[in-house]
Amino acid sequence: MTEFIFIRHGETPWNREHRFQGQADPPLNDWGREQAARLGARLADQPADALICSDLLRARQTAEPLARAWRMTPVLRPRLREQAFGDLEGLDVPTIQQQHPELWARWLEQRADFALPGGGESLRTFHTRVVADVVELAAQYPGRVLAVVTHGGVLDMLWRTVHGLPLDGLRECDIPNTGINRLRWEGDRLHVVQWADAAHLEGLVAPA
Repeated sequence: MTEFIFIRHGETPWNREHRFQGQADPPLNDWGREQAARLGARLADQPADALICSDLLRARQTAEPLARAWRMTPVLRPRLREQAFGDLEGLDVPTIQQQHPELWARWLEQRADFALPGGGESLRTFHTRVVADVVELAAQYPGRVLAVVTHGGVLDMLWRTVHGLPLDGLRECDIPNTGINRLRWEGDRLHVVQWADAAHLEGLVAPA
C-alpha cells in the first residue's frame, strides 16, 4: 500500500486570465504564493516520506514551502506535467474563440482521442501517461507516504480512474488550487480517501 497526498499547484496569472496553460511555464502570482505558504504551514508537522513534483515552475514554487518545512528536496517528475494543449497554450478563451473557432468547438466536445495541433495530447494519451507514473511511484515507494504537487488535469485523470468514469466529457470534480487530495494505492487499485480539502484557505479573500 502507498499513501498519496496529491496537491494542485497554486494560482498563476494565467489561471486568473483563463489562459490555457498546459505545459507552458508561468509562475505563481501573489495569491498563489500565499496559497502555497498556507499549504506549507498546514502540513508542516505532517511530513511525507518523499516530496514529488511536476517539473513545471508553478508546481515547483508551490512545493517550496513544503520542502523548507520538511527539509526535503523535491523529486521532479516530468510525466506529472499538465496535459499539453499545443497551439492553444498561452491563449485566453476569447482569443481562441475569435482566432480558432473550429478548434474551440472541437475542444468543447472533450473527445478522448482528440489532440490539439502543435503537439497537443489527447485525453487518452494524457491519462495513460499519468496513470503509468502513479503506478510506477507506488511500486517505487511501497508502504510510504508521498506528497505529489501537480496539476488540475492530472487530478482529473486520477478522479476518473478511481470512479471508472469515461475520458470523454468535461471535468466533474472540484479541484481547488493547493487543495489536498488523499489517495491510496492498494493491491492494484487507487482509492480516494479525501478530496479537495482546502481548509487552509478559509478566511483568505481572493483579490478582485
